[in-house]
Amino acid sequence: MSSTIETTRLGTDGPLVGVQGLGCMGMSEFYGPTDTGEALATLERALELGVTLFDTADVYGSGANEELIGPFVRAHREQVVLATKFAIERRADDPHYRGINNDPAYVRKAVDASLRRLGVDVIDLYYMHRRDPRVPLAESVGAMAELVAAGKVRHLGLSEVTGPELREAHAVHPIAALQSEWSIFARGVERSAVPAAAELGVALVPYSPLGRGFLTGAFADAGQLDAGDFRRHLPQFTGENAAGNAELVAPIRKVAEQHGATAAQVALAWLQQRTGAHGLTAVVPIPGTRRRARLEENLGATRLVLGEEELAELEPISARVSGGRYADMSSTADAREV
Repeated sequence: MSSTIETTRLGTDGPLVGVQGLGCMGMSEFYGPTDTGEALATLERALELGVTLFDTADVYGSGANEELIGPFVRAHREQVVLATKFAIERRADDPHYRGINNDPAYVRKAVDASLRRLGVDVIDLYYMHRRDPRVPLAESVGAMAELVAAGKVRHLGLSEVTGPELREAHAVHPIAALQSEWSIFARGVERSAVPAAAELGVALVPYSPLGRGFLTGAFADAGQLDAGDFRRHLPQFTGENAAGNAELVAPIRKVAEQHGATAAQVALAWLQQRTGAHGLTAVVPIPGTRRRARLEENLGATRLVLGEEELAELEPISARVSGGRYADMSSTADAREV
């Protein structure tokens, strides 16, 4: 595979990026053992093939993921569009603790820590990773806007917010991208956030576009995964939920066979075609991978177009999915939808 992918713009005045990005989270944590050398080679190969949006967060590996990709980013600073996030706090004495902090003082502290770990002077796209309803949204986004004025951040993004929250934030400062879970299995974002994004000219950056690997057929039950894999604790992938959901992958495989493609490519192509279906300016999925072979497979989706009958076959799947995306859904947009 040698051809590069097409480009699109995040938001009305956001950065120009490849139509598919790369999620870097799994290179440091959450999905079991990783090969650092192969992960770094995957970053280089992605850039060769036209991927320019590289996504990390301060919570991934408690900062280790930012440190891992930092040298790569610095070596290709003019080509890479760097996205990172703040808001999820962890504690060294409690590996299971996850707190949400949107306090303006914390925003300013977090960005400086990310800049230091990454070894760069400016972050291209800075996301609020999760929303804390206890802090007025205008205050949090106002603090993020100050980072733009200070030259520490170029563009702002939000993750897991509702449509009304997106509108409220956008009124304080333009939002270039909304990053939320979106896939054939997870379509809650379409309820209010996608219509708001279409109205405001905000790009969608779907995370977990392959259902954390479940849509690819890589596993059919979380019990098959390594002991340290966080997917073992997700309701969709365990017990009766997993058994029922595994059957829902069959239509995806059927469509894939018709194209001589893989299930992963069909799942990503489906997302790409949401751009026109919802009148969005751009949809840029960020499938995560640590291997060059999987990266190249995923990028093959950018040349795949699904027909209307095939889209109709895939349409009912999400309504039949059993189990939640997380064991605790309290910090997701779904919990705040009315």
